[in-house]
Amino acid sequence: MSVPPLRKLGELDPGDFADFFALLAARDAGTTRDGKPYYRLAFRDAARSATAMIWHDSEWYADCDSAWKPGDFFKIRGRYIENKFGSQIELEQLRGVTGDDAKAGFDPGEFFAASRFNPQQMFDELVALAEQHILDVPLRTLAIGILRTHRDVLLLLPGATRNHHAFRGGFLEHVLSVTRTAVYLVDKYREAYPQLDPPLSKNLVVAGAILHDIGKVRELDPDHTGAHYTPEGRLVGHILLGRDIVRDGAREVEGIDPEMLLRLEHIIVAHQNLPEWGSPVSPHTPEALLVHYADDIDAKFEMMVGALGEKPLAGDPFSSKNNPLRRRIFRGLTPPE
Repeated sequence: MSVPPLRKLGELDPGDFADFFALLAARDAGTTRDGKPYYRLAFRDAARSATAMIWHDSEWYADCDSAWKPGDFFKIRGRYIENKFGSQIELEQLRGVTGDDAKAGFDPGEFFAASRFNPQQMFDELVALAEQHILDVPLRTLAIGILRTHRDVLLLLPGATRNHHAFRGGFLEHVLSVTRTAVYLVDKYREAYPQLDPPLSKNLVVAGAILHDIGKVRELDPDHTGAHYTPEGRLVGHILLGRDIVRDGAREVEGIDPEMLLRLEHIIVAHQNLPEWGSPVSPHTPEALLVHYADDIDAKFEMMVGALGEKPLAGDPFSSKNNPLRRRIFRGLTPPE
């Protein structure tokens, strides 16, 4: 068999057979129904993640069991396929990357997906939005203080480990977008319902948008795969961790109104709306409702953009169903030029 071309995992179409470099992002052990061990590996580059299986009788099983670890780079020869289980790699050859691979174009920096936007600029804009729109001084002090306390982590933190904004700087990209939308929504509905009693609080909507996901600074730990869950992240989750961060921060702020703090905590614990999505309660205030929908639309729109960004199959007007929305997204009847 002739040597296949050297390509990028993220550029392969289903059925393509090629050589490519990949980062081992995850290595999960399992056992078949008849008790035989195996490993499920997740390989990725900046554009795509795909699964490969290492069975107990594979020539690579012993090395995988004893030596391979997430963060290692490999050169792979195999076929890329898509099926009901998602993106898969049928392995033919596999070895660890060596120093000589740089001559063939291997660059470890290409394997880390990152936000299109500058993290420091996004952080600065988020602080500026707080300064502009949170007129209650203690609440503004709380929001900006929490941001600045966690600045170094926020510059790296993804928005999630998967599904949406799962790349470096994704947290800031998502939260900044949510906050911009929240500013628009609160201005719109304050104008539409001036008689609302109590009045719709722009202070709370903007502070809640900025801090709704802040628990992720303790839920997730940025690493070579994007991020992994901390023990408290798995056992408690970012919603309650976020409330704890806000409560702890409020103890250091003089003059914060107790009811305003309660309403801010409610925005954080209710922002995912449903128990199956992680919230113990649904939104019970207008401010919490606006933050929930600002958050929800931003996450889902990024999922749809990601699905449309996958390479289309020739002649197929729809995307693959293998996306976080679990639906085929309509591209159009006319193929792109």
